[in-house]
Amino acid sequence: MGLFGTRTVDVLTMGRIGVDIYPLQYGVGLEDVESFGKFLGGSPTNVAVAAARLRRSAAVVTAVGDDPFGRFCRAEMGRLGVFDDYVKVDDDLNTPVTFCEIFPPDNFPLYFYRRPVAPDLRLRPDDLPIDAIVQARVFWITATGLSREPSRSAHLAALEARGRRPFTILDLDYREQFWASPEAAREAIAEALPYVDIVVGNRRECEVAVGESDPERAAEALLARGVDLAVVKRGPDGVLAMDADRVVEVAGTPIEVVNGLGSGDAFGGALCFGLIKEWPLVDTLVAASAAGALVASRLECSTAMPSEPELLASVRRHPVATKTRHRVKENS
Repeated sequence: MGLFGTRTVDVLTMGRIGVDIYPLQYGVGLEDVESFGKFLGGSPTNVAVAAARLRRSAAVVTAVGDDPFGRFCRAEMGRLGVFDDYVKVDDDLNTPVTFCEIFPPDNFPLYFYRRPVAPDLRLRPDDLPIDAIVQARVFWITATGLSREPSRSAHLAALEARGRRPFTILDLDYREQFWASPEAAREAIAEALPYVDIVVGNRRECEVAVGESDPERAAEALLARGVDLAVVKRGPDGVLAMDADRVVEVAGTPIEVVNGLGSGDAFGGALCFGLIKEWPLVDTLVAASAAGALVASRLECSTAMPSEPELLASVRRHPVATKTRHRVKENS
């Protein structure tokens, strides 16, 4: 399927794609906005872009409509260095668009136009490039892909085929609009957890997934469910990560926030980068936090992802406090 042949892609993501329509005026509601910018969007697609900006080969398993926005998404993926070999074109549905409002520093409402359903949620198990999924150095999915059939079955089939090979990452990415209830999301996430070795989420997403919002307790709960590495994002307070032996804490990177949307995707792309480079965990988290901060200081998401030189320069320019300690286990 496509141009890859037997070549292994560094980062393969799966799930949401669309067009982000972002206002070019800050601090006003959409009803008063006079001009907009158009950008490639969708969390897993942005993660792939972020990885590509860091000179990793990247692709996305997803679907768009047979319409101008779908053509824009595929062309923009190519322009930003992401292969579109695994993008299905759905003849029956429109490519979704997402609007946001920008009220810095911490209020960025999102409005998803994905009805009756987005093409990416109609992916089926027989649409999957199984060899690419198995061979990718990082396979990244989001919980949104579990929110509806047949996408849920497709994601689970992908995870089963991959067989929990490192690095298989679940981004909790909880979007209330896509779920009947938090309980439904928790049930779906629980079904996927045995197939992944790394989970990434913020406090609210962890609360939905495992009933814990305290970062350390949430990480403990995820490890108790078989995850090897739990990464809990704490917003401006930084990030906490836990594996079987360690707890690593990294303070937030100081930044003047313009638009917080997309910072988590930049974090994800840099996390993939550090894992592939086999950096120490603390260095990987410092870089991921810095990447997220850089994107939060800019309007757009996909086109705001930092390059490797830019990211490393930011890490040097804004050193942050870190702390690593041995994990205290209840039965020790």
